[in-house]
Amino acid sequence: MKKKVLATLLATSMIAATLAGCGNSGAGETTTPDNSTTTNDNAAADNTTTDNAAADNNAASDASDPVSTLIANTTGTVSLTVWASEEDQTLTTTLIDNFKAEYADVDFDITLGSESESTAKDTILTDVEAAADVFAFADDQINELVQAGALQEVAATYTLDVANENAAGAVEAATVGGKLYAYPMTADNGYFMFYDASVFTEDDVKSLDAMLEAADAAGKKVAMDMANGWYLYAFFQGAGYDLSLNDDGSNNCTWNASGATDVAQAIMDACETGTLVQMNDEQQATAITEGTVAAAVNGTWRAETASDAWGDNYAATKLPTFTVAGNQVQMSSYSGYKLIGVNPHSANVGWAMLLAEFLTNEDSQTARFEARGLGPANIAAAASDAVQADPAIAALAEQAAYATPQRVGGNFWAPAETLGQILASGNPDGTDVQTLLDTAVEGITAPIE
Repeated sequence: MKKKVLATLLATSMIAATLAGCGNSGAGETTTPDNSTTTNDNAAADNTTTDNAAADNNAASDASDPVSTLIANTTGTVSLTVWASEEDQTLTTTLIDNFKAEYADVDFDITLGSESESTAKDTILTDVEAAADVFAFADDQINELVQAGALQEVAATYTLDVANENAAGAVEAATVGGKLYAYPMTADNGYFMFYDASVFTEDDVKSLDAMLEAADAAGKKVAMDMANGWYLYAFFQGAGYDLSLNDDGSNNCTWNASGATDVAQAIMDACETGTLVQMNDEQQATAITEGTVAAAVNGTWRAETASDAWGDNYAATKLPTFTVAGNQVQMSSYSGYKLIGVNPHSANVGWAMLLAEFLTNEDSQTARFEARGLGPANIAAAASDAVQADPAIAALAEQAAYATPQRVGGNFWAPAETLGQILASGNPDGTDVQTLLDTAVEGITAPIE
């Protein structure tokens, strides 16, 4: 799509308290708001212009209403393309219709396409200029999208204060280098413990050891995908062994530092009971439905599966503690968020940003929770009685105190998967545990080629 002068304006002067209009040929000409809410007062001060002609120009428009300014400077049809996941198509269609009704005086041509949040980055980076104007993506993709110039900075807003109306963790996940680059949409892409309350008491689920004893007594299993680095992280990070991302995309990892062998041994000891079992997401769903698994580490997307299987006994809580060298250690987790981004190459950046706001405002996040059970990032929406009463969302909020945003390079996943598989199977080859960890960390921290 054609890159307009407006994109440059937004990147450099959108955070100014007073913004001059920007003309361009083609349908749907737009300008940015005259008095947009800024997300960085210092940046606004640094970038504000004092051009008298621009000030005179802006005086002619309604300085108190940036949306009115946007509408007043729009001619012709505003064409936008939106990408949402397959599961979000119905809701997004409704929200887009509501957006059109909200701004009924504008002629819109909005096309909705299907793209998973998990694969959005890969699709977008094949051709950034040809990608959608507005798109949903998982927060762990944000660094690469920003580096590729695929995200418009949220330096000004129209109808809401994105940075202050969403949870701090969600805003952090949408921020790179101190700048906000996306609109938080959900705050539920993490994991916690589902359980059958007829098998476990509230005291049992505080400790993995107690859970395994209770499950064994009931002839049931506890499931976790330890062969997936996303979940394996819970053990090592919980015990204080860090994993972080370098600027060049490589990883720092201390999973082989002194004492880390105790964490590895703790995983093997738990699995050797035969009650903690290695299962991926699909296997867990089947086992929960069949009744062999009475507790599982998973995310909100499995809430319906667990609720259907356990009925009134369906419950959820934060992850338990586990035993490391005789001490109880709280399991950590990755916190995950789904975000909406705006393509800076859009022919209608201003309208794309306003639509992104609309798709992620309090009402829309509430509607997404009601339609799909997805936890809101919006503070007001998350505080509603309905959200607070949801066991999975409440458990995720409880686990948030022990969670960190996922920021990890691509070299992490394969070595972590191999390590997890070996530990979950009890290290059948008898390899020295320190050697196992050294080999995994060597792969995880390998330079980016």
